[in-house]
Amino acid sequence: MTIVDLSVPITTGMPVYPGDPVVSVGPALTVERDGVNVLALHLGSHTGTHVDAPRHFGDALPALDEVPLERFCGPAAVVDVRGLPPRAPIGPEPFREAEAGTIVLIATGWSRWWGGERYTGHPYLTEEAAALLVERGVRTVGIDALSVDPTPADDFPAHRVLLGAHAVIAENLANLDRLLAEPDRRFEVSLLPLRLPGADGAPVRAVARIA
Repeated sequence: MTIVDLSVPITTGMPVYPGDPVVSVGPALTVERDGVNVLALHLGSHTGTHVDAPRHFGDALPALDEVPLERFCGPAAVVDVRGLPPRAPIGPEPFREAEAGTIVLIATGWSRWWGGERYTGHPYLTEEAAALLVERGVRTVGIDALSVDPTPADDFPAHRVLLGAHAVIAENLANLDRLLAEPDRRFEVSLLPLRLPGADGAPVRAVARIA
């Protein structure tokens, strides 16, 4: 069994979606001064590798703690759309065979630009692609990019379709190429978030277990 880390590190000044809280990580207590080490964290609910709960796009939609835990872990499939140009739309065609109950991870290859200016130029899901995933019974969708919609965006059709169907979205995934390198092996993914009552989303330590 192999465990693959699909998360980006949480560090001071790390990339965030435009307008989200700036991240800072630093000592609150130290062994030298206080006898113990404790970090102080300042971050938003959509920092780094995170999940969006339906509540992210509607006050009447389920909050993070109202989403079944089964949405955050289970068998997964990686859809390979690497090689697309910047800001390219991802249509429904790659998702025609998506299976209900499967966590669908979209590998754009854009995680290689994490931390740089090019990261915001990622490909994105079209409204039609999101609608097909919902129609196919998929309720968990992840992507190795800043958003399933363009960045920045005037509207968020992919978010609205997925979250409106009570799906969850994982963003800023990493290392999906490691999973694509194992085409004949099965794997399960865990995207379990922090337990934040009433939240619109939360950071996760995303991992894949390859059997």
